[in-house]
Amino acid sequence: MEKLTEINLLYDFYGQLLTERQRKFIELHYCHDLSLGEISEQFGVSRQSVFDTLKRSEQALYRFEEKLGLVGKSLAQREQLARAVALLEDGSGPDIVNAKKILFQLIKAEES
Repeated sequence: MEKLTEINLLYDFYGQLLTERQRKFIELHYCHDLSLGEISEQFGVSRQSVFDTLKRSEQALYRFEEKLGLVGKSLAQREQLARAVALLEDGSGPDIVNAKKILFQLIKAEES
């Protein structure tokens, strides 16, 4: 997965666990495509400070995923749903039974 996509996905799940400053820098750099220099000018800090904050923020997002695994679970569920939809689109008897099994497994996983 491309780093930009990965950071944005991690941010969607764990952004609220970052400090306000970390959230702002991540948003400006990864979502609004501002350079380190542009962010440093806007906040009156050095480029190095912006770089360090971004690196710490990225590391925190990766640690959250390592411990909680929410992004991985979400992607796995999305794959299972896509598989179930494909089976339902085929429309044959065994495919529909398999699709139902997948959907029931996802529902059970959500309840636990």
